[in-house]
Amino acid sequence: MRYVGNLPYATKEEEHVVIPMSDGVRLSARIWRPTCSEDDPVPAILEYIPYRKRDLSSQRDSIHHPYIAGHGYACVRVDLRGTGESEGVLTDEYLEQEQTDAEEVLAWLAEQPWCDGSTGMMGISWGAFAALQVAARRPASLRAVVLSSFTDDRYADDMHYMGGAMLSDNLAEAGTMFAYATCPPDPAVVGDRWRDMWRERLDHAKPWVLEWLRHQRRDAYWRHASVCEDYRSVQCPVLASSGWADGYSNAVTRLLAHLDVPRKGLIGPWSHKYPHLGEPGPAIGYLQEVVRWWDHWLKGEDNGVMDGPMLRAWMQESVPPSTSYEERPGRWVGEPDWPSPHIEQVSHPLARHRILMAGEAETGEAMTVQSPLSVGQFAGKWASYNAPPDLPYDQREEDGGSLVFDSPELTETVEILGSPTVELDLSVSEPVATVAARISDVAPDGRATRVTYGVLNLTHREGTGEPEPLEPGRRYRATLQLNGVAQSFPPGHRIRLSLSTSYWPLAWPPPRPVLLSVYEGSSALRLPVRPTTEPDNAPQRPFGEPEGTPPLATTQLTPPEQRWEVKRDLVGYDSSLEIVKDRGTVRYDEIGLDVGCRAFERYTATGDDFTSVGGESDWTMRFRRDDWDVSVRTRTTLRCDEDNFFVDATLDGYEGERRVFSRTWNETLPRDWL
Repeated sequence: MRYVGNLPYATKEEEHVVIPMSDGVRLSARIWRPTCSEDDPVPAILEYIPYRKRDLSSQRDSIHHPYIAGHGYACVRVDLRGTGESEGVLTDEYLEQEQTDAEEVLAWLAEQPWCDGSTGMMGISWGAFAALQVAARRPASLRAVVLSSFTDDRYADDMHYMGGAMLSDNLAEAGTMFAYATCPPDPAVVGDRWRDMWRERLDHAKPWVLEWLRHQRRDAYWRHASVCEDYRSVQCPVLASSGWADGYSNAVTRLLAHLDVPRKGLIGPWSHKYPHLGEPGPAIGYLQEVVRWWDHWLKGEDNGVMDGPMLRAWMQESVPPSTSYEERPGRWVGEPDWPSPHIEQVSHPLARHRILMAGEAETGEAMTVQSPLSVGQFAGKWASYNAPPDLPYDQREEDGGSLVFDSPELTETVEILGSPTVELDLSVSEPVATVAARISDVAPDGRATRVTYGVLNLTHREGTGEPEPLEPGRRYRATLQLNGVAQSFPPGHRIRLSLSTSYWPLAWPPPRPVLLSVYEGSSALRLPVRPTTEPDNAPQRPFGEPEGTPPLATTQLTPPEQRWEVKRDLVGYDSSLEIVKDRGTVRYDEIGLDVGCRAFERYTATGDDFTSVGGESDWTMRFRRDDWDVSVRTRTTLRCDEDNFFVDATLDGYEGERRVFSRTWNETLPRDWL
């Protein structure tokens, strides 16, 4: 990262600006804008998220918002209602209230004397969700959006459910927001009201996983704010990016395919990070691209931002399996449109342990597998954050409990770009069954690097949102879509497809073990092949070096801790995955605030008892300055039997070592063909 101080515009920062809502609630904003904007108004760019602009997201914000402001924009970072120093409470994600608040914020910005009346929205993850969802509401001032690491489909392609199967991140993300939504505002900003504001948040808090478990199928709850329900609702230009190591690798190409507005897509090798902070690398000069986007769509500059390919993607080269990479070797390729006319959908029938090539014979016999619960322990995180190391490890142990199909040894390079699919002719032994499919790059020495994967709850095989139980022994056809990827398989390697009936703890398993039968010949792997004869259609160095403004000063008072451990007890047959993400204690020097943030997750199972699986998410957040010392401690556990889920949760608030708030939840929710 190259830190830049000499920018075209001198800027000023306003740390706490109050934006009034129509119901009397006041939101807190941090604003960076050119000093000349009082006399020469500029467009305003909004980032709208719940992650505490004054402390927890402040260092990241300081890298890109002053940078964009220094190029002639008012950058506005607003904490959602009920977070940071914004009043009110936050009780769930992407609510109608959140979106109407955003519309009011944009209207307020457009009316300010330093704003020329035009606005944009940008963000990563929640911020990108917010930008896309608000764009679909067409507020009058909104001219364009910039999105990173997001989805347009809240049910089928988010951290909650995949193919109708529940993801463990449904619990993990609920644990995250259980903590974030109950943190106190800073009394240095809101004064003596801080305790009343905090108490209001605590009183209205709940474990969000309860609501998410009440909606185990695609219903109106998930359709709300899912832009895929009506792509025509988005009428402004969209710049969308993500990373192949992220959980959100699919939405960029869906927007390119379905929107009818000026749009550009960018997918790198990154985890859940902004591209200028991208890990694994290479990171890119993303902020320069963002400024060019705003210059064209908000200032009307004819800068060629729409020239070149619609999609630029990092074609990843083969690498040994690892839970973390500093860099992913590869190259940029470009596609003029999406779907691309250059991509060939090549179908390979499946035979006994083989992926058949063109002209090979088919037999039609059945192959069976009943996977142990241990398959999935090396799956990594649904969305990698690259800290702690959380990418999938060598797949050979996973393959031992899977039905495996290998291609012949490749004699020439094969490259894919897009979403592979698996067409299955199958039968199962239980009315509820899950299939996980993985594609791996198998090196000559046998090491297997997972390239992409997908999960399908077979009761959702029709994709209607209305699950249907299976009749044991009856043959069905099902299509399983894997996550999008760009991957180059070199000569001498093999392409492997692995099928399993469990993928714990990434996905919650079905109520009972399942025997899966897959029929040869009538089942197939379909690969989106990009011919190696096709030009890259991208310059060798299409992006500049990552740039940003210098980050604000912090001091690490206690060391961070990162841990990802798989444990197995061969006496009691207990197994667990334990994850620690501890930032240590960080002092934000400018405001003299010490902040500690520690998260612990544990996922457990015993033998092959599918009702023994369980998850736990524990968080501690602490804020200290002089005689102000406040902490929040949350714990959520999720267990099950064949018919129900059991949620137990606690929330404790402390001033110093004195507990001033405590509440518990113990709820049972029925399994809905899950």
